[in-house]
Amino acid sequence: MPLSHSSPDSNSECKAWLVQSIPTDMPHLSRVPGVLSTADVFRWLAGNSSKRLDILAQYWQLVAGSDDPRSGDYGYSKTDMLRFGANEGFGVYKAIENAADRNVSIRFLQHSGVYPDYTEEPSNLASGRPNVKNVTLLLSEWWGSGIVHAKVWISDHRDVYIGSANNDWKSLTQVKEVGIYLVGCPTVANKVEVYYDNLWKLASLNVSAYTKTIWDQQWQVTRKVPCWSHFIPSKERCRSPLPYFVEVPHVAGYPVLSDPYMFQMPIQTPGLNYSTLQPQSNYLSFAPPELLFGKYQADEQAWVDTIKSAGVGETVRINTMDWLGQSQYLTQTVYWSSLSSAISEVLFSKHAKVKILVAYWTHYINGTDQYLKSLLYSNALCSSSKYNKCSGQIEIRYYVVPGFNLTGPAIQNGTRTGNAYPGYSRVNHGKYVVSNVRAHIGTSNLIWDYFYTTSGVSFGTFHPGIVLQLQEIFDADWNSPYTVPVEPLEEGHAYSS
Repeated sequence: MPLSHSSPDSNSECKAWLVQSIPTDMPHLSRVPGVLSTADVFRWLAGNSSKRLDILAQYWQLVAGSDDPRSGDYGYSKTDMLRFGANEGFGVYKAIENAADRNVSIRFLQHSGVYPDYTEEPSNLASGRPNVKNVTLLLSEWWGSGIVHAKVWISDHRDVYIGSANNDWKSLTQVKEVGIYLVGCPTVANKVEVYYDNLWKLASLNVSAYTKTIWDQQWQVTRKVPCWSHFIPSKERCRSPLPYFVEVPHVAGYPVLSDPYMFQMPIQTPGLNYSTLQPQSNYLSFAPPELLFGKYQADEQAWVDTIKSAGVGETVRINTMDWLGQSQYLTQTVYWSSLSSAISEVLFSKHAKVKILVAYWTHYINGTDQYLKSLLYSNALCSSSKYNKCSGQIEIRYYVVPGFNLTGPAIQNGTRTGNAYPGYSRVNHGKYVVSNVRAHIGTSNLIWDYFYTTSGVSFGTFHPGIVLQLQEIFDADWNSPYTVPVEPLEEGHAYSS
């Protein structure tokens, strides 16, 4: 079965823009020229679709619910909602609805959604429209935990959005998001479609016939996995029912690929002063690994490789909402050091500077600070011995969007709450890493579950202009008054002699 809908030279006009959402009421955050807004990109993807539109989402809340007592938007006035930018979400919803009414073939695939709407919006869009298909996929039935978490749009097999923005009006104007918009790039779009098709197929399979509970030797836990997983000994695996899959005999788990597939193609960047028609190396990575195909790398490897791509004395910039050196949702806790080890390695061997931005917000995860402090301790280890020729440094800051502690409904149980912004808003939600030579833009938080039980998609590139602009986005956040340093562990002596 061919993976491409296009001729080999059809990527000659491939264009890319970086995409942001910036919350309202952040006047001291510098804007980066040439970066598009998420709301515009979503409207364009739907509005420009003539044949096909695929949307992969965690949940939908594009239409605000200020009249619904169950909603985190409840109780805010029409003036408030207009000031918050809720109309942007309605505009995206209408653009999708218009595409459906133009008889565009549309597929929605998502997790079960969130309270109180769940899957109401995609269900309404599919209702009475045979050209619109709507599927809910529960990855926890396959992996014991995990959700559909990727945020991907694919239009007409050519145009793609990959990034952190959910199908939620707040993701357009009340949450800090980062993504990439690729236009006229059928080769990339078609490979993302393969991943989408694998998820679509998964939703139609009998879970009990295709899952096993196993002892995972790599992660030292008992857990549920698809029966074709490489975490199962080769003689006990089933053949994958997915259209495209990886089959490597005599391998336990999913080892690092020595030469993961790269798209060698030029990408035009109209939003940048930088211009080159030279072919650049670009790639896609996916999670969880059981959904990999061909020579595409697991998302964890792509994050690690990007960190390790840093040159001697150069800087690595990492942005995430959540960071934990462990699992979050698995019954047995997994210890996970993949990213922290990569960071410490470039600190020691390459004298790299590593800057990390982590969100601090209403739903901040307890335990985050301890893991961040343990990572900062690498600075002390770096200079701990006269034998160490180590001059690298790790800096970590919390990104604090103003108003994060005043979020939720304006009215609850008939009483004014004093909240100033809707629930689940006012947070830095982007997920990316950029070295001096490589940019990686993804959909996953930096916690074990997001790489091994949760769906995720990333786009990466060595394009110098995209690398530079992503650095500028990070630096604008880092240098803003909205960040607070994470303090290192207090130094002391373990014993005295």
